[in-house]
Amino acid sequence: MGKLRFKAVDKAVSREPLEVNAPSAKTSEYYAINVFNKKKMQEYLSQEAFNSVMEAIDKGKKVDRKVANQIASGMKAWAVDRGATHYTHWFHPLTGATAEKHDAFFEPAEDTSVIENFDGGKLVQQEPDASSLPSGGMRNTFEARGYTAWDPSSPAFVYGNTLSIPSVYVSFKGDSLDYKTPLLKSIEAVDKAAVDLCNYFDKNVTKVIVGLGCEQEYFLVDDALFNARPDLKLTDRTLMGHSSAKDQQLSDHYFGYIPMRVAAFMREFEIEAYKLGIPIKTRHNEVAPNQYECAPVFEEANLATDHNQLLMTIMKKVAKKHHFKVLFHEKPYKDVNGSGKHCNWSLITDTGVNLFSPGKTPKTNMLFLSFFVSVIRGVFEYQDLLRSSIVSLGNEHRLGASEAPPAIMSVFLGEEMNKILDEIETRVSGKKMTPDEKTELKLDVGKIPEIMPDNTDRNRTSPFAFTGNRFEFRAVGSSTNVASPMIALNTIVAKQLKEFKREVDKLIEKGVKKDEAIFQVIKIFILASKKVRFDGNNYSDEWKKEAEKRGLTNVSDVLEALTAMVSKESADVFSEMKVFTHRELDARLEIDMEKYTKKLQIEARVLGDLAINHILPTVYGYQNVLIKNVRGLKELFSSADFEKLAGTQLESIKEISGRTAMVNIKVNNMIDERRKANVIEEVDKKAKEYSSKVKPYLEEIRYQIDHLEMIVDDEMWPLPKYRELLFIR
Repeated sequence: MGKLRFKAVDKAVSREPLEVNAPSAKTSEYYAINVFNKKKMQEYLSQEAFNSVMEAIDKGKKVDRKVANQIASGMKAWAVDRGATHYTHWFHPLTGATAEKHDAFFEPAEDTSVIENFDGGKLVQQEPDASSLPSGGMRNTFEARGYTAWDPSSPAFVYGNTLSIPSVYVSFKGDSLDYKTPLLKSIEAVDKAAVDLCNYFDKNVTKVIVGLGCEQEYFLVDDALFNARPDLKLTDRTLMGHSSAKDQQLSDHYFGYIPMRVAAFMREFEIEAYKLGIPIKTRHNEVAPNQYECAPVFEEANLATDHNQLLMTIMKKVAKKHHFKVLFHEKPYKDVNGSGKHCNWSLITDTGVNLFSPGKTPKTNMLFLSFFVSVIRGVFEYQDLLRSSIVSLGNEHRLGASEAPPAIMSVFLGEEMNKILDEIETRVSGKKMTPDEKTELKLDVGKIPEIMPDNTDRNRTSPFAFTGNRFEFRAVGSSTNVASPMIALNTIVAKQLKEFKREVDKLIEKGVKKDEAIFQVIKIFILASKKVRFDGNNYSDEWKKEAEKRGLTNVSDVLEALTAMVSKESADVFSEMKVFTHRELDARLEIDMEKYTKKLQIEARVLGDLAINHILPTVYGYQNVLIKNVRGLKELFSSADFEKLAGTQLESIKEISGRTAMVNIKVNNMIDERRKANVIEEVDKKAKEYSSKVKPYLEEIRYQIDHLEMIVDDEMWPLPKYRELLFIR
């Protein structure tokens, strides 16, 4: 096994970087070439069809079935011109991945020939047999019927030879079975609430767009080494492995030189992304060896979510050509930094105003502050709900470590913004303000720096940070479908914006002037959410104690954190904002718990197999070598010399015996606990049993194996080690 492993390593490190067939044209000349965007629609659609699509995108109007036939005809013509032979409704089921069922354009004709056909009915709606996709008990397994419906707000695209049509996915009874449906509802909720509040300041605002930019972190590993690690292949993380003598201690990988093989991979997936209209802007080395990041510019949140899911698919496919595997797991390697997906979130009006950017006048800054304090209060009031949107088995390994925020939800504002909020809190009273007080306060508000990035430091330890003209949700895991945290964030902010306006209206009804009413509500929100503001080190033990004093929750257990999504508080806000029904929430909790259990089950089975069938036979083989050596020494030397010469080998033999015995015992105990848990039918009880009884064995078994790795002859060890996995040459 050792020789085979080293052959794999030698093969991996000797590869030359692949040449990338990049278009010779400028990026601008092939950008979005495979996207049925506005420009393509104008070329391939009638004016009636084009107007219908634009109204659906801009105003949310339904597309008439008759016009849908025209749209489908034009879309098919464009797709065929791009080499497409099939079409699919591309959707986001609750697996966390994307799904697609391809159908050919052709239809049989009477004379045994075929004709190309794609009508409005096929564009607007399909009925995939998706009975095996998660439903959380909302339907029986034998009830296969579900519907995918075209989402006009995200443009169709050609990938390979398939026309892909972004779609929602719902059950026969209309329950959402995907991420896109509630995401669109949450976007609509925050749009409506934001427009209503904006109209206090500008009646011309008719739409507020949710902007999103996702910083995607990931690891690369040579595919030869990946294939030699069954744990990586089956669980996306290493279930064993002693730390490398050198990993990220010197911080020399961060922003360092990008290896040639990696740069070639990056360039090719960027080209493929550009063809699909994904605006990748940034690439760089991350902190851990073999860890990297890419990030796009801001897009509308629904499109950004589609693009992030599509980007991960592209990266995996392109990686194969470069003999890499991409790891999106939050913690593929123990004791080095894990990967997140920082979600940069903003709200922008159709008049071009970023609602999180201070302006040049007191009026624009009052608008900014109204939205600013609403977001902060939303995080405070619904901290448990926000946390539930980002927890998972993978993110559980990452959150709270020294590379990611803890499970405590807090908001970083920076010194400048904290001063401003403190000033408003001090100046605004519940009594009627004098003209001088109003003027003085407006002058102070008017002094908010317009360009905040220069006045606000960044806090990488904060889970939710204001970074100048946007909020950055840093606690999101790298494998997460970003629709999940965006649904939660949009919903709670919509609720707070609605509440803000309701409070202002109540004061106005009592005779308080509008500006004064707005200031008073801003103060109410500042006071109500002050406890969630924290600019210090979120990693510190002192903050955990302080957060507890403030009444902030710190739930590190995934199953406990997940239950917050179905609390009365969460259910009420989702229901009020028309994002989720109680039934849909219960289903999602069941799906998340079941997913957690199944992943743990897979990890336990893989670790048991590796320990018993790979590690222990190797260790026993090395132990036999030591025993043979000791016997030889005993035959050659006197008793006195033997004790001196064989002492080390004897200690190793004893340690090996003790650790292998512990591995055997713990694997057998883990199997017993798994069998007991498997007969439990209730999803929540089964998940808790796996979490409390099975999961601890993963670390206990690993502890013994990692020590054995440091004893056994390196050439005999059956798996590639961290020093080989973590460094691409």
